[in-house]
Amino acid sequence: MNRTLLLKKNQQRAKRKARVRGKIFGTAEKPRVTVFRSNKHIYAQAIDDAAGVTLAAADGRKMGLKANKEAAVKVAEAIATAMKAKGIEKAVFDRNGYIYHGVVAAFAEALRENGIQV
Repeated sequence: MNRTLLLKKNQQRAKRKARVRGKIFGTAEKPRVTVFRSNKHIYAQAIDDAAGVTLAAADGRKMGLKANKEAAVKVAEAIATAMKAKGIEKAVFDRNGYIYHGVVAAFAEALRENGIQV
């Protein structure tokens, strides 16, 4: 891909991200769970926007996982375990400007399967 096409794709994702973030907000009782996927890895955080702190995080790179659906399920299990340890059962899902499809959808479904209501 050429440079201008990549810049345009990144700008479009940034616009989608800003549009989504304007509508959702996380609290200590119901944090915002955001997912970031690169071409190689997947990461997730549970964020309390009121206090501006990260309550739980999972890093697929540290777990030795790639950015695929199976890895997304394992990262979701890890963050769900960390959230349950802190007594969090509900969350707001932030797809971070990505299309709800593939890895992002697998992550959200795995969160639901592990007892986090998103």
